[in-house]
Amino acid sequence: MPLSFEPALDHPPRLADILGAFQFPHSTMRRFLWLIVLSLGIAQQASAQQASALPASAPEAAASAPSVASAPLADTNDQPNEANRRITSYLTKKFGVAKERAAKLADIVSVTATKYSLPPALVYAIISIESRFQEKARGQHGATGLMQVVPAAHRGLVRNVKDLTEPNANVEVGSAILSGYVRAAGGDVRAGLRSYSGGSSAYAAKVMQRVDSFRFVLEPDDDAKPANPSNDTNGRMVPVSDKTSPTAARNN
Repeated sequence: MPLSFEPALDHPPRLADILGAFQFPHSTMRRFLWLIVLSLGIAQQASAQQASALPASAPEAAASAPSVASAPLADTNDQPNEANRRITSYLTKKFGVAKERAAKLADIVSVTATKYSLPPALVYAIISIESRFQEKARGQHGATGLMQVVPAAHRGLVRNVKDLTEPNANVEVGSAILSGYVRAAGGDVRAGLRSYSGGSSAYAAKVMQRVDSFRFVLEPDDDAKPANPSNDTNGRMVPVSDKTSPTAARNN
């Protein structure tokens, strides 16, 4: 096909000049130009899609990602509250309990007492009398652990317990037993303690005297009257977790 194009020397050849050198019909030329433009558009779109699929650069990624360092960190150490710190120190100094064991027991009693609507001081008082915080303590009739639970008398509660000397399991079962007795007595703690000990009024009185000691450790700034039911004509005790409602203990 003859050519009529001679490239200029002062500037590079343009696409229109090159195409014009060919003797194409006008309609063919328009279709050819349209195909070129379409091809360039498709190529540009594909390039943009590929670029968007690539990961952002480090500065952009850092700017768009949430700032982990600036976010508040969760308290994974589960720091004890002030009452737990005081009781941990008291158990270590008064009863010779190792600090780590005392701190663990403080957490257990705090959770379990709340679960069963019992004053933590009452649970500590029973443990101090029953076992003096000896986890492996054994007594009459198979009484076991911190709260001296008798498995034969509470088969339903200990059915799924593998090791009753384990503090968590023992305090859980012992608190459940005590809570059941207190509720059965209409909220009368002294009557519940008598049932817990097999009917001893002296035991109930001893526990209640010990309750005040633990309560003043747990709540040294509490101006409320002592928890000893001997000073309460109704013989009932309000759980430490609810000091504002005298009826709460009666309804639990």
